[in-house]
Amino acid sequence: MQHTDLYQLAQELQPRLVDWRRDFHRHPEIGYEEHRTSEIVAAHLESLGLEVTRHVGKTGVVGLLRGESDGPTFALRADMDALPIQDQKTVEYSSQIEGKAHLCGHDAHTTILMGAAELLTKLGRPQSGNIKFVFQPAEEGLAGARAMIQDGVLENPKVDAIAGLHVTPGQDTGTVGVSRGVAFASADRLVIRVLGKGGHAARPHEGIDAIAVSAQVITALQNLASRMVDPLEPVVVTIGKITGGYMGTAIADEVEMIGTVRTLSPAVRERMPALIEQVVSGVCSSFGAGHEVIYGDGYPVVVNDLGMVDFLGETVDGLDWAKGWSSIPPSTGGEDFAFYCEQIPGVFFRLGSGNEEERTRYALHHPMFDLDENVMPYGVAMLSAIALEFLNKNTTQGERAK
Repeated sequence: MQHTDLYQLAQELQPRLVDWRRDFHRHPEIGYEEHRTSEIVAAHLESLGLEVTRHVGKTGVVGLLRGESDGPTFALRADMDALPIQDQKTVEYSSQIEGKAHLCGHDAHTTILMGAAELLTKLGRPQSGNIKFVFQPAEEGLAGARAMIQDGVLENPKVDAIAGLHVTPGQDTGTVGVSRGVAFASADRLVIRVLGKGGHAARPHEGIDAIAVSAQVITALQNLASRMVDPLEPVVVTIGKITGGYMGTAIADEVEMIGTVRTLSPAVRERMPALIEQVVSGVCSSFGAGHEVIYGDGYPVVVNDLGMVDFLGETVDGLDWAKGWSSIPPSTGGEDFAFYCEQIPGVFFRLGSGNEEERTRYALHHPMFDLDENVMPYGVAMLSAIALEFLNKNTTQGERAK
């Protein structure tokens, strides 16, 4: 089988790919609730004759295509969870679950990996080595990758390297973008509580206005990036939710702010808790307010292995149906694929899913997000080619002859 034939075989799967993806889209499940999704995945993998393990990392599923002889094991990963956001699209496959929707393309990721499992299984067992299909829960903030690793997803057999993809509306359908080294930012949860003193709004001097202090805190936090960290090191501090107060005629005694901190440097990430504490403490104490800072243990920086990036580029260059690849700058988005990259060589790349239709160009997490479903055969063929080429390049001639 030539890698150049993989795309044609993947295109033949397109009707099933569309059906799978739209079914998942109608029935979104958020982190660690992917019971229906994982059952569909597991049943499909079992129908292919793969070795299937359920409940890895709570709701994750793993399928193993074992080769005819020992050799390297290559993993392909897809995330399965949806977002707690209302779907605003008017299409026949719109979400049927109130307040939940696949607005980050994980329905397509799951579908693509199901297709790759089917394609690779139909090609027969590898002569040497194994391919592990990792269907992961809870990527959206709940560290499903870490949970699967803790449950042994990278063992039995031991995984030598891993690849994953993410559909990207900002790239044309089928194009590949990959970052050398740092690919995605660390993503840590931030909670700040400002503790003031209540009172009547007509006599603010008798209280300590937690809302007014919080406004100063939010402004001061922006000096972290502009004045307290090397300007060549990107840092994003965003407060996305603020809650406090009781009514318009009362001084608020407490405010809670929830946000996120993103960096592209592990070293800068280590400094952020102390810097944030310094800023919040300084502002609050100057107004006589108390404070509490909770800095969450979020996602590390995604660092693509340079050898794996080169391998990806060489593989794409060898596919006559591919639309090419480009080296792209890192994103300040977070991705728990980082946990895999901390353990083994990995490459996480972006696969274009946008075309001339406006509906395919809405940003990830937008309530109107959708994609060009023609991206799915590209994804199936791309993941299949990467897995086969990895086994081929990392198996000696002697092992292949056995």
